[in-house]
Amino acid sequence: MTSSALVPSSAELCPDRTAEVSRTTAETRITVRVNLDGTGAASLHTGIGFFDHMLDQIARHGLIDLQIDCDGDLHIDGHHTVEDVGITLGQAFARAVGDKKGIRRYGHAYVPLDEALSRVVVDFSGRPGLHLHIPFTAGSIGGFDTQLTYEFFQGFVNHAGVTLHIDNLKGINAHHQCETVFKAFARALRAALERDPRAAGVIPSTKGSL
Repeated sequence: MTSSALVPSSAELCPDRTAEVSRTTAETRITVRVNLDGTGAASLHTGIGFFDHMLDQIARHGLIDLQIDCDGDLHIDGHHTVEDVGITLGQAFARAVGDKKGIRRYGHAYVPLDEALSRVVVDFSGRPGLHLHIPFTAGSIGGFDTQLTYEFFQGFVNHAGVTLHIDNLKGINAHHQCETVFKAFARALRAALERDPRAAGVIPSTKGSL
């Protein structure tokens, strides 16, 4: 008879995947709270409306409860705010996902929006790497500098420890290009972070750690 001590408890199989991270610099003051097993609820205050709209896509389509409060030096521009939110969000994800036991690890998604189409592939590999191609057709969207899309994702991958490939395959409207990227990112995260019932308690790597 198998000893009950060898059978993982429900708490061990389904640990709480939440985290809160605060980060303060001379340029920004940020607090991020995440629940990777949420319902998509979001409370977002970065001071950049379009950026909040994109972060809301991560919550809604990733089914991640997300709270972000940021007080940044927007009197200069949005660079520090967007980059530092990416850094802090990455730190929160790394903390919430823990040792990665039982997750699917890989996720990908294609998302269209009218004429635009984007593909995102993510690997919770423990190795940061960003490969991004978005030929934006405009330099700004509602006061959001489109160049900062790269800075956000670079900050995220460096601190979440993920490999991330982002490609906008088609698009004429820059708003649509950016929104399909963030929605596909959310869907890819959701797939990668989903618990695999066939691999409960198992780290998805032949190395035994990620």
